Amino acid sequence: MFVKSASASALFAGPFALATLSAPDGPDFPALVTADAHVVDLRAAFGDESLSVRSLLEAWDTAAERLAALAGDSTQERRPLADFRVHAPVEPRQVFQSGANYRQHVIDLHVAHRAPDDDRSEEERRAEAAEIMDRRATEDLPYVFIGLPSAITGPYDDVVLPAWAEKPDWELELAAVIGRPAHQVTVDEALSHVAGYTIANDLTDRATVFRRDMPQIGTDWLRSKNAPGFTPLGPWIVPADSVPDTDDLRLVLKLNGETMQDESTKDMIFDVARMVSYASQTAQLLPGDLVLTGSPAGNGMHWGRLLRDGDVMDSSITGLGAQRTRCVTETS
Repeated sequence: MFVKSASASALFAGPFALATLSAPDGPDFPALVTADAHVVDLRAAFGDESLSVRSLLEAWDTAAERLAALAGDSTQERRPLADFRVHAPVEPRQVFQSGANYRQHVIDLHVAHRAPDDDRSEEERRAEAAEIMDRRATEDLPYVFIGLPSAITGPYDDVVLPAWAEKPDWELELAAVIGRPAHQVTVDEALSHVAGYTIANDLTDRATVFRRDMPQIGTDWLRSKNAPGFTPLGPWIVPADSVPDTDDLRLVLKLNGETMQDESTKDMIFDVARMVSYASQTAQLLPGDLVLTGSPAGNGMHWGRLLRDGDVMDSSITGLGAQRTRCVTETS
Protein backbone atom coordinates (compact mmCIF):
# COMPACT_ATOMS: atom_id res chain seq x y z
CA MET A 1 0.00 0.00 0.00
CA PHE A 2 1.16 3.51 -0.79
CA VAL A 3 0.39 6.15 1.81
CA LYS A 4 -2.32 8.29 0.24
CA SER A 5 -2.38 11.09 2.78
CA ALA A 6 -1.35 11.67 6.35
CA SER A 7 -1.87 14.34 8.96
CA ALA A 8 1.42 15.53 10.37
CA SER A 9 0.03 15.33 13.90
CA ALA A 10 -1.09 11.73 13.39
CA LEU A 11 2.03 10.18 11.90
CA PHE A 12 4.13 9.61 15.04
CA ALA A 13 5.63 11.29 18.09
CA GLY A 14 8.80 13.31 17.65
CA PRO A 15 10.47 14.92 14.64
CA PHE A 16 11.34 11.77 12.69
CA ALA A 17 11.03 8.01 12.44
CA LEU A 18 12.73 5.22 10.51
CA ALA A 19 10.99 3.28 7.76
CA THR A 20 11.64 0.85 4.95
CA LEU A 21 10.03 2.11 1.75
CA SER A 22 10.01 1.49 -1.99
CA ALA A 23 9.03 3.47 -5.05
CA PRO A 24 6.93 1.77 -7.75
CA ASP A 25 8.98 -1.11 -9.18
CA GLY A 26 11.97 -0.01 -7.11
CA PRO A 27 14.00 -1.76 -4.40
CA ASP A 28 13.36 -1.37 -0.69
CA PHE A 29 15.43 1.34 0.95
CA PRO A 30 15.92 2.80 4.45
CA ALA A 31 14.21 6.12 4.92
CA LEU A 32 13.95 8.92 7.39
CA VAL A 33 10.33 10.05 7.57
CA THR A 34 9.69 13.54 8.91
CA ALA A 35 6.70 14.62 10.97
CA ASP A 36 5.34 16.56 7.99
CA ALA A 37 5.17 13.35 5.92
CA HIS A 38 8.27 13.72 3.77
CA VAL A 39 11.02 11.22 3.07
CA VAL A 40 14.82 11.37 3.03
CA ASP A 41 16.49 8.45 1.23
CA LEU A 42 19.15 7.41 3.71
CA ARG A 43 21.23 5.59 1.10
CA ALA A 44 22.03 8.96 -0.48
CA ALA A 45 22.31 10.82 2.82
CA PHE A 46 24.81 8.28 4.19
CA GLY A 47 26.50 7.63 0.83
CA ASP A 48 25.94 3.88 1.13
CA GLU A 49 23.78 1.99 -1.39
CA SER A 50 23.87 -1.14 0.79
CA LEU A 51 22.44 0.64 3.83
CA SER A 52 19.42 -0.87 5.58
CA VAL A 53 17.45 0.00 8.69
CA ARG A 54 19.07 -2.92 10.47
CA SER A 55 22.59 -1.70 9.63
CA LEU A 56 21.60 1.72 11.00
CA LEU A 57 20.48 0.05 14.21
CA GLU A 58 23.79 -1.81 14.40
CA ALA A 59 25.48 1.60 14.62
CA TRP A 60 22.71 3.24 16.63
CA ASP A 61 24.94 5.09 19.10
CA THR A 62 26.33 7.22 16.25
CA ALA A 63 23.48 6.92 13.73
CA ALA A 64 20.82 8.39 16.03
CA GLU A 65 22.61 11.73 16.33
CA ARG A 66 23.17 11.90 12.58
CA LEU A 67 19.53 11.08 11.85
CA ALA A 68 18.36 13.83 14.19
CA ALA A 69 20.56 16.30 12.32
CA LEU A 70 19.20 15.12 8.95
CA ALA A 71 15.63 15.60 10.17
CA GLY A 72 16.36 19.28 10.77
CA ASP A 73 18.40 19.82 7.61
CA SER A 74 16.20 21.60 5.06
CA THR A 75 18.85 21.24 2.35
CA GLN A 76 18.31 17.48 2.13
CA GLU A 77 16.29 16.30 -0.87
CA ARG A 78 12.83 15.25 0.31
CA ARG A 79 9.90 13.64 -1.41
CA PRO A 80 6.30 13.20 -0.27
CA LEU A 81 5.67 10.04 1.73
CA ALA A 82 2.58 9.43 -0.41
CA ASP A 83 4.87 8.51 -3.33
CA PHE A 84 6.14 5.38 -1.60
CA ARG A 85 5.04 1.95 -0.45
CA VAL A 86 5.56 1.26 3.25
CA HIS A 87 7.05 -2.10 4.26
CA ALA A 88 7.82 -3.61 7.64
CA PRO A 89 10.40 -1.17 9.05
CA VAL A 90 13.12 -3.73 9.87
CA GLU A 91 14.14 -7.32 9.16
CA PRO A 92 15.01 -8.74 12.59
CA ARG A 93 17.20 -11.75 13.15
CA GLN A 94 15.19 -12.72 16.24
CA VAL A 95 11.65 -12.09 17.41
CA PHE A 96 10.93 -12.46 21.12
CA GLN A 97 7.22 -12.82 21.74
CA SER A 98 5.45 -12.74 25.06
CA GLY A 99 2.14 -13.88 26.40
CA ALA A 100 -0.03 -13.36 29.47
CA ASN A 101 1.36 -9.88 30.12
CA TYR A 102 -1.83 -7.81 30.47
CA ARG A 103 -3.69 -8.41 33.67
CA GLN A 104 -7.26 -8.04 32.38
CA HIS A 105 -6.51 -10.07 29.24
CA VAL A 106 -5.18 -13.01 31.26
CA ILE A 107 -8.15 -12.92 33.60
CA ASP A 108 -10.55 -12.91 30.61
CA LEU A 109 -8.76 -15.89 29.03
CA HIS A 110 -8.75 -17.77 32.32
CA VAL A 111 -12.52 -17.35 32.51
CA ALA A 112 -13.09 -18.14 28.81
CA HIS A 113 -11.08 -21.39 28.94
CA ARG A 114 -13.06 -22.96 31.76
CA ALA A 115 -12.58 -26.70 32.09
CA PRO A 116 -15.79 -28.72 31.49
CA ASP A 117 -15.79 -30.01 35.08
CA ASP A 118 -15.15 -26.57 36.63
CA ASP A 119 -18.45 -25.52 38.17
CA ARG A 120 -17.13 -22.49 40.08
CA SER A 121 -18.69 -19.08 39.54
CA GLU A 122 -17.11 -16.54 37.20
CA GLU A 123 -16.23 -14.41 40.22
CA GLU A 124 -14.29 -17.28 41.77
CA ARG A 125 -12.39 -17.99 38.58
CA ARG A 126 -11.56 -14.29 38.12
CA ALA A 127 -10.26 -14.14 41.69
CA GLU A 128 -8.06 -17.18 41.04
CA ALA A 129 -6.64 -15.60 37.88
CA ALA A 130 -5.91 -12.34 39.70
CA GLU A 131 -4.05 -14.28 42.40
CA ILE A 132 -1.97 -16.05 39.75
CA MET A 133 -1.07 -12.70 38.11
CA ASP A 134 -0.01 -11.22 41.45
CA ARG A 135 2.20 -14.22 42.14
CA ARG A 136 3.84 -14.02 38.69
CA ALA A 137 4.59 -10.32 39.20
CA THR A 138 6.12 -11.00 42.60
CA GLU A 139 8.25 -13.87 41.28
CA ASP A 140 9.34 -11.77 38.26
CA LEU A 141 8.65 -14.46 35.67
CA PRO A 142 7.52 -13.05 32.31
CA TYR A 143 6.44 -15.56 29.66
CA VAL A 144 8.71 -15.21 26.59
CA PHE A 145 9.03 -17.44 23.55
CA ILE A 146 10.46 -17.25 20.03
CA GLY A 147 8.74 -16.16 16.82
CA LEU A 148 9.93 -16.36 13.23
CA PRO A 149 11.05 -13.34 11.18
CA SER A 150 9.38 -14.98 8.15
CA ALA A 151 5.98 -14.27 9.75
CA ILE A 152 6.53 -10.51 9.46
CA THR A 153 4.70 -8.50 6.83
CA GLY A 154 4.09 -4.81 6.17
CA PRO A 155 1.66 -2.58 8.10
CA TYR A 156 -0.71 -2.20 5.14
CA ASP A 157 -0.28 -5.61 3.49
CA ASP A 158 -3.07 -8.17 3.24
CA VAL A 159 -2.98 -10.90 5.88
CA VAL A 160 -3.52 -14.34 4.37
CA LEU A 161 -5.53 -16.62 6.64
CA PRO A 162 -4.31 -20.18 6.05
CA ALA A 163 -6.96 -22.76 5.16
CA TRP A 164 -5.98 -24.80 8.22
CA ALA A 165 -6.40 -21.90 10.67
CA GLU A 166 -9.78 -22.52 12.30
CA LYS A 167 -9.70 -19.67 14.85
CA PRO A 168 -7.41 -16.84 13.68
CA ASP A 169 -7.28 -14.02 16.22
CA TRP A 170 -5.68 -10.59 16.55
CA GLU A 171 -3.17 -9.45 19.20
CA LEU A 172 -2.11 -5.81 19.05
CA GLU A 173 1.24 -5.29 20.80
CA LEU A 174 3.87 -2.70 21.59
CA ALA A 175 7.22 -3.87 20.19
CA ALA A 176 10.62 -2.69 21.40
CA VAL A 177 13.36 -2.57 18.73
CA ILE A 178 16.86 -3.36 19.97
CA GLY A 179 19.64 -0.91 19.07
CA ARG A 180 22.55 -2.16 21.18
CA PRO A 181 23.38 -5.84 21.85
CA ALA A 182 21.93 -6.94 25.16
CA HIS A 183 22.96 -9.99 27.14
CA GLN A 184 22.20 -10.44 30.83
CA VAL A 185 21.37 -6.78 31.28
CA THR A 186 19.62 -5.53 34.40
CA VAL A 187 16.19 -3.94 34.41
CA ASP A 188 17.85 -0.56 35.03
CA GLU A 189 20.11 -1.06 32.01
CA ALA A 190 17.54 -2.55 29.65
CA LEU A 191 16.01 0.56 28.08
CA SER A 192 19.44 1.89 27.10
CA HIS A 193 19.56 -1.04 24.66
CA VAL A 194 16.27 -0.09 22.99
CA ALA A 195 16.55 2.09 19.88
CA GLY A 196 12.84 2.66 19.44
CA TYR A 197 9.34 1.27 19.29
CA THR A 198 6.89 0.06 16.69
CA ILE A 199 3.51 -1.63 16.33
CA ALA A 200 3.05 -5.39 15.97
CA ASN A 201 -0.12 -7.43 15.47
CA ASP A 202 0.85 -10.90 16.64
CA LEU A 203 -1.86 -13.03 15.02
CA THR A 204 -2.64 -16.38 16.60
CA ASP A 205 -4.69 -19.36 15.51
CA ARG A 206 -6.38 -20.26 18.79
CA ALA A 207 -7.31 -23.74 17.56
CA THR A 208 -3.66 -24.81 17.34
CA VAL A 209 -2.21 -23.14 20.45
CA PHE A 210 -2.47 -26.41 22.39
CA ARG A 211 -1.50 -29.79 20.97
CA ARG A 212 -4.49 -32.03 20.34
CA ASP A 213 -2.47 -35.23 19.96
CA MET A 214 -0.72 -34.85 23.33
CA PRO A 215 -1.97 -31.99 25.52
CA GLN A 216 0.79 -32.69 28.03
CA ILE A 217 3.31 -31.19 25.60
CA GLY A 218 1.71 -27.79 26.08
CA THR A 219 1.68 -24.86 23.64
CA ASP A 220 2.57 -25.07 19.96
CA TRP A 221 3.65 -21.53 19.06
CA LEU A 222 5.25 -22.59 15.77
CA ARG A 223 1.94 -23.78 14.39
CA SER A 224 -0.32 -21.16 15.93
CA LYS A 225 1.67 -17.95 15.38
CA ASN A 226 4.14 -18.26 12.54
CA ALA A 227 2.26 -18.53 9.26
CA PRO A 228 3.65 -16.15 6.62
CA GLY A 229 2.28 -12.66 7.24
CA PHE A 230 0.98 -13.41 10.74
CA THR A 231 2.95 -10.48 12.20
CA PRO A 232 2.08 -7.16 10.54
CA LEU A 233 4.79 -4.74 11.69
CA GLY A 234 5.21 -0.98 11.58
CA PRO A 235 4.75 1.40 9.92
CA TRP A 236 7.67 3.13 11.61
CA ILE A 237 10.37 2.76 14.22
CA VAL A 238 9.92 5.79 16.45
CA PRO A 239 13.13 6.55 18.38
CA ALA A 240 12.97 5.87 22.09
CA ASP A 241 13.79 9.52 22.85
CA SER A 242 10.43 10.45 21.30
CA VAL A 243 8.56 7.91 23.46
CA PRO A 244 9.86 8.64 26.95
CA ASP A 245 7.04 6.93 28.86
CA THR A 246 6.02 3.47 27.66
CA ASP A 247 4.00 2.87 30.83
CA ASP A 248 0.93 4.74 29.58
CA LEU A 249 0.47 4.22 25.85
CA ARG A 250 -2.98 3.54 24.46
CA LEU A 251 -3.43 0.49 22.22
CA VAL A 252 -6.54 0.45 20.03
CA LEU A 253 -7.58 -2.19 17.50
CA LYS A 254 -10.75 -1.83 15.46
CA LEU A 255 -12.29 -4.62 13.42
CA ASN A 256 -14.33 -3.30 10.50
CA GLY A 257 -14.61 0.00 12.36
CA GLU A 258 -15.73 -1.51 15.69
CA THR A 259 -13.38 -1.11 18.66
CA MET A 260 -12.24 -4.47 20.00
CA GLN A 261 -9.10 -3.62 21.97
CA ASP A 262 -8.70 -0.31 23.82
CA GLU A 263 -6.28 -0.49 26.71
CA SER A 264 -3.28 1.27 28.23
CA THR A 265 0.15 -0.26 28.77
CA LYS A 266 -0.54 0.58 32.44
CA ASP A 267 -2.26 -2.83 32.54
CA MET A 268 1.01 -4.64 31.78
CA ILE A 269 2.20 -7.03 34.44
CA PHE A 270 5.83 -6.65 33.29
CA ASP A 271 6.93 -3.38 31.71
CA VAL A 272 9.23 -3.01 28.69
CA ALA A 273 12.41 -2.87 30.76
CA ARG A 274 11.55 -6.07 32.60
CA MET A 275 10.68 -7.87 29.35
CA VAL A 276 13.95 -6.87 27.64
CA SER A 277 16.01 -7.72 30.70
CA TYR A 278 14.30 -11.08 31.14
CA ALA A 279 14.79 -12.13 27.51
CA SER A 280 18.45 -11.09 27.71
CA GLN A 281 19.16 -13.38 30.66
CA THR A 282 19.06 -16.36 28.29
CA ALA A 283 19.58 -14.97 24.80
CA GLN A 284 21.75 -12.29 23.29
CA LEU A 285 19.47 -9.64 21.82
CA LEU A 286 20.89 -8.16 18.62
CA PRO A 287 20.34 -4.82 16.85
CA GLY A 288 17.07 -4.94 14.93
CA ASP A 289 15.59 -7.70 17.08
CA LEU A 290 12.05 -7.28 18.33
CA VAL A 291 10.72 -7.76 21.84
CA LEU A 292 6.93 -7.96 21.69
CA THR A 293 5.35 -7.13 25.02
CA GLY A 294 2.01 -8.94 24.97
CA SER A 295 -1.53 -8.03 24.00
CA PRO A 296 -4.28 -6.44 26.10
CA ALA A 297 -7.84 -7.57 26.66
CA GLY A 298 -10.28 -7.62 23.75
CA ASN A 299 -9.09 -10.46 21.52
CA GLY A 300 -11.47 -12.37 19.30
CA MET A 301 -11.82 -15.20 21.81
CA HIS A 302 -13.20 -12.70 24.30
CA TRP A 303 -15.76 -11.38 21.83
CA GLY A 304 -16.61 -14.74 20.28
CA ARG A 305 -15.72 -13.25 16.88
CA LEU A 306 -12.61 -14.45 15.07
CA LEU A 307 -11.03 -13.26 11.84
CA ARG A 308 -12.50 -14.11 8.46
CA ASP A 309 -12.17 -13.20 4.81
CA GLY A 310 -12.64 -9.49 4.12
CA ASP A 311 -12.11 -8.28 7.69
CA VAL A 312 -10.13 -5.04 8.05
CA MET A 313 -8.06 -4.37 11.15
CA ASP A 314 -7.08 -0.80 12.05
CA SER A 315 -4.47 -0.73 14.80
CA SER A 316 -2.80 2.18 16.56
CA ILE A 317 -0.54 2.89 19.53
CA THR A 318 0.01 6.33 21.01
CA GLY A 319 2.83 8.10 19.17
CA LEU A 320 3.69 5.15 16.92
CA GLY A 321 1.24 5.62 14.06
CA ALA A 322 -1.31 3.18 12.70
CA GLN A 323 -1.69 0.00 10.66
CA ARG A 324 -4.47 -1.08 8.34
CA THR A 325 -4.54 -4.72 7.22
CA ARG A 326 -7.17 -6.69 5.33
CA CYS A 327 -7.72 -10.40 5.83
CA VAL A 328 -8.00 -12.69 2.81
CA THR A 329 -8.47 -16.44 2.87
CA GLU A 330 -5.82 -18.66 1.38
CA THR A 331 -6.54 -19.85 -2.14
CA SER A 332 -5.25 -23.12 -3.54
